[in-house]
Amino acid sequence: MTQSRRHSLLEAVTNTVVGLLVTLGAQLIVYPCYGATFTFGQNLQITFIFTVLSVVRSYLLRRGFNWWHRKR
Repeated sequence: MTQSRRHSLLEAVTNTVVGLLVTLGAQLIVYPCYGATFTFGQNLQITFIFTVLSVVRSYLLRRGFNWWHRKR
């Protein structure tokens, strides 16, 4: 059984939101260790950019694997 497109998107977004929170926390700790200083707003912007890319990547991979599975 394959996932619907809506369920694939929901899974990708949920996974990415959890990743966003983990990444944001990690950036607040890791960036200063390397001498990179960003405001909290800049940190949110950086996280948001990578989050959008992650949602798109996860969704496309999930749909690709579902297509491949149905084709077989």
